[in-house]
Amino acid sequence: MDFGPRIFSGTSSRELTAKIVDYIGLEPGKVEIKRFSDGEIWVKYKENLRGRDVFIVQSTNPPAENILELLMMIDAAKRASARRVTAVIPYYGYARQDRKDQPRVSLGAKLVANMLVHAGADKIISMDLHAPQIQGFFDIPFDHLYASPIFFRVFEDFKDNMVVVSPDVGGIKMARAYARFLDLNLVVIDKRRPNPNESVVMNIIGDVEGKNVLIIDDLIDTAGTFVNAVNALKEHGANEIYAAITHPVLSGAAYERIENSKVNKIYVTDTLPLKKGYTGEKIKVKTVSGILAEAIIRSNRHQSVSSLFEINKN
Repeated sequence: MDFGPRIFSGTSSRELTAKIVDYIGLEPGKVEIKRFSDGEIWVKYKENLRGRDVFIVQSTNPPAENILELLMMIDAAKRASARRVTAVIPYYGYARQDRKDQPRVSLGAKLVANMLVHAGADKIISMDLHAPQIQGFFDIPFDHLYASPIFFRVFEDFKDNMVVVSPDVGGIKMARAYARFLDLNLVVIDKRRPNPNESVVMNIIGDVEGKNVLIIDDLIDTAGTFVNAVNALKEHGANEIYAAITHPVLSGAAYERIENSKVNKIYVTDTLPLKKGYTGEKIKVKTVSGILAEAIIRSNRHQSVSSLFEINKN
């Protein structure tokens, strides 16, 4: 009997999962996910999971059904006597609710972590968490992957006269890693956020006049904050403006804002799919399927995945 890994996809990550299994050379796992007339979710695996190493790929972006679907897939796999169940969450939704910064608010990121563990997940694999400390919400192994190797290869080709920009103080660590690898200077935008999805640029710390700019961030949602940053950089004399942003949440009027903005190009990954029918020219998708596939292979073989985090300039 074959006790090798089986990789299954929830409905939010089917295209990415297809690329992952193609990279590894496996057939996609067979699972049936249905909705009853009232919207209730029903999950059934169509193959034997007893003793298998099971990987379930599902981003937990809204709607919240994506989280519930993942929980039910984990539960069904455990009840089918899977040896180990790993939740591969390319985009960890609710990660922005990682701290109690106001009275009487929910700690959404911790609540999602609790649900995943109680559903029976044995391990989590995720990418570019909005708040890396979320790993500490779990009492099970957590592999945190980075999309930076994909973006490094893009910008090494045209980094001349460029500076790296962190859109806020919280993103300095990520932006500094890009600046160090690409051997560029670092600029920070000091902004105030009066309400969710709103920001006001207060200061730009560093010199962007006459420079090309590379904005680094983990996600882009409504693009309002992003466009404000682009406008502020332009007002301070920036030339061409590019961005490397891992998760294209892109809700509301985000697509229209981006296409009408002064940004030259935004590079994102396929942790989340773009909306169907998108024909714009400013958003370019790079796949992270190879990184996720390598993490799955090494996890299945009980090998270290730390080398996936180490970027060599040689």
